[in-house]
Amino acid sequence: QVQLVESGGGLVQAGGSLRLSCKASERTSSSYVMAWFRQAPGKERECVAVTKWSVGSTYLADSVKGRFTISRDNAANTVYLQMNSLKPEDTAVYYCAARQGSYLYTVENVYTYWGQGTQVTVSS
Repeated sequence: QVQLVESGGGLVQAGGSLRLSCKASERTSSSYVMAWFRQAPGKERECVAVTKWSVGSTYLADSVKGRFTISRDNAANTVYLQMNSLKPEDTAVYYCAARQGSYLYTVENVYTYWGQGTQVTVSS
């Protein structure tokens, strides 16, 4: 059972930056895929970014390309989401998710493990 703990959320003004962290409770194998999802009030959960532990390939949603970066520190069992040039529409609860696999999955119902979420609020 892998436990995921997110941190780094908060309140920031538009144009500002935040870095979210997702620490896994145990060393995940190289076959794990890690993702960040977000859910704004009244909206469905959407995939923001995906990465694999083993290789450097990543996925970023069109809405965050050029502003967000997903990265990982294998030794620390931690995945990061660097968010720059934040906009009010980025306001949401951000969730970390994990599953074993070989693809950059973007659908939430295929992920096995989830964190508790961290709130990101961007003021205008």
